[in-house]
Amino acid sequence: MKTTVPIKIIAPWKHVDSQIHRIPRFLKRHPTMGLGIFLLMVMSLIALGAPLWSQVDPLAINPIDRLQGPSVKHWFGTDHLGRDIYARTIYGSRISLIVGLCVATLSMIIGLTIGLISGYDRRLDMVIMRIMDGLMAIPAILLAIALMALMRASVQNVIIALVIPEVPRVVRVVRAAVLSLREQPFVEATRAAGAWIPRILFRHILPNTLAPLIVQGTYICASAIIIEAYLSFLGAGTPPQIPSWGNMMAEGRPYVQIAFWIILFPGLFLALTVLAINLVGDGLRDTLDPKLARRM
Repeated sequence: MKTTVPIKIIAPWKHVDSQIHRIPRFLKRHPTMGLGIFLLMVMSLIALGAPLWSQVDPLAINPIDRLQGPSVKHWFGTDHLGRDIYARTIYGSRISLIVGLCVATLSMIIGLTIGLISGYDRRLDMVIMRIMDGLMAIPAILLAIALMALMRASVQNVIIALVIPEVPRVVRVVRAAVLSLREQPFVEATRAAGAWIPRILFRHILPNTLAPLIVQGTYICASAIIIEAYLSFLGAGTPPQIPSWGNMMAEGRPYVQIAFWIILFPGLFLALTVLAINLVGDGLRDTLDPKLARRM
């Protein structure tokens, strides 16, 4: 007589439900990170759906409506050329988020590669770190201004000018992690087994450097957004015709006493975006490195 063994089938949606139920618990443990994620999602939706939230051309000039305060027609008022501040602020979020994400991604990729080599190879470490120390000796904003002076104003050149000062900071974080990992028993065992250096670096050391690297990437993103606003405010960033938050505040500076809203709303959006990224970075630090969180 044959006996049948019942097969227990686990529905895939039950696993999804269990993960969804963990979200309130996670938000309760990390309320500031939840607030940061919410603000960052709102800013991302504003940037991605800019044509949906405002049907007004951010470059359209209407001298009749110049320097009008917030109203039903112009929610955030108008500037000295009659351009709608609301539309320009919404479209300006695209520039800031693109610059922040691109600078953080490129800095992490370049810095990770250089940091792995510098931390593992002691012969190259001295040369690489002296170059990194030389770059870090110059303030990031001054180095970015100097680089922009050599290039024409564009979003791509702003990204390049911001990546170069940020790479040394990533290199130092990755190098510090590699220096502590290369003496670990599992790395020595892999080296004794005759594994190639690229395999040791990318298979065994790289995964253990991702936690501090991700946290550093969030701070680089926030720093890049602020410095891009600095450059645009000083006239050394994106071209004046591009509606970025820095350009808007620079154009509204002469009229701040009679039309403060020209600076108020782009500055408020800039502050909220940077605050959201920093809150997410702090939450990631506490989640990925609980020992550091307890020491702080």
